[in-house]
Amino acid sequence: MMIQQKLGNLASFADEGRAIDRLSIEWYESSKRILNKKTQSGKEVVLKFLNEPPQLQQDDVLHADETTLIVVDIIACEAMTFKPSTMYEMAYVCYEIGNKHLPLYYQDDTILIPYDAPTFKMLQAAGFDPQVEQRKLQNQVKTSVAPHAHKGSSESLFSRILKLTTPTND
Repeated sequence: MMIQQKLGNLASFADEGRAIDRLSIEWYESSKRILNKKTQSGKEVVLKFLNEPPQLQQDDVLHADETTLIVVDIIACEAMTFKPSTMYEMAYVCYEIGNKHLPLYYQDDTILIPYDAPTFKMLQAAGFDPQVEQRKLQNQVKTSVAPHAHKGSSESLFSRILKLTTPTND
């Protein structure tokens, strides 16, 4: 079965008594454009999101027919959790995570990142109290901006800024 778009989320989707067939994915698969998987019932599914990454979330509905809904289930993994008590702690931790190019998740006033031993030790050495828990990593914080062009211009915003900040030889 080929799936090319999300239909919605179970929280706002009328299931009308249909069976739910879960498609289990790892956190790092939630933004894959092309993915081959099997549902819990063994149905082969090919996800093919060609326009942009899907950013699949827990309970996203991918397929609906008269009897069944295929719904995303993000598998829990080993994650570091950290609950900053001040804005300084928040800034420090986010800066260090950004320097390592690790994905960042935010849930219930808690920062979550996939477990990484060097980062865990660095946070401990800095005097913080990170915890390791089995958690579903969802609600990823978008921490980078992709260059894009504006209507009527073939230049990206990034290239235009670069031109403005580059000294000219006049």
